[in-house]
Amino acid sequence: QVQLVQSGGGLVQAGGSLRLSCAASGRTFSIYRVGWFRQAPGNERELLAAIHWSRSTTYYADSVKGRFTISRDNAKNTVYLQMNSLKPEDTAVYYCATGGIAGLQDPGSYANWGQGTQVTVSS
Repeated sequence: QVQLVQSGGGLVQAGGSLRLSCAASGRTFSIYRVGWFRQAPGNERELLAAIHWSRSTTYYADSVKGRFTISRDNAKNTVYLQMNSLKPEDTAVYYCATGGIAGLQDPGSYANWGQGTQVTVSS
């Protein structure tokens, strides 16, 4: 079992930046990939970015490419999501998750989830 604890998020004005953190503990050797998802009210949970745990290869959704950066600190077993040039439409609850073997973008293929953190971007 892998435990994920998220931190960061909050309220920011449009054009601003935030950084989310996702600290992993437990059976971290079993992690294949870490993804950052978000879910706005009435919308499906969507994958924004993902990083392969050992190879550190990355994936970005078109909606955040060039604005968001996913990275990993090996020593701290922590994955970050740096979010720049935030827009009101980025407002959502953000989640980190581990898994993604069966399907990169399918939330159902991720087994362990963080507690979620609210990001609100005001116009």
